[in-house]
Amino acid sequence: MNQVWKFNKDVEGTPCAPGVERKILAYTDELMCVENHFQEGGVGALHHHPHTQITYVVSGQFEFEIDGVKKIVNPGDTMLKKDSVEHGCVCLKEGILLDIFTPMREDFV
Repeated sequence: MNQVWKFNKDVEGTPCAPGVERKILAYTDELMCVENHFQEGGVGALHHHPHTQITYVVSGQFEFEIDGVKKIVNPGDTMLKKDSVEHGCVCLKEGILLDIFTPMREDFV
């Protein structure tokens, strides 16, 4: 927490679901950056949490469901998930998602 420099090469990923690995990057009490690596077919199960979240598609292709609505997203697309909104995804083409949370996810550390 509160590290000014957090180099991706120094961060080990943690498996969080079959075909999904999470890397906790820079964070403070108020904000957190998380990189998620998905293999094709990997699933981010439907869930909700008391954090606002923005997801940026770095690479790959995903089918996202947010508050009951499904859409296909590609590199450069972003999604806003306000606190307590149910959301999840399925990876259609291997890729990386970058998540920004406010406040930080204490359950991740």
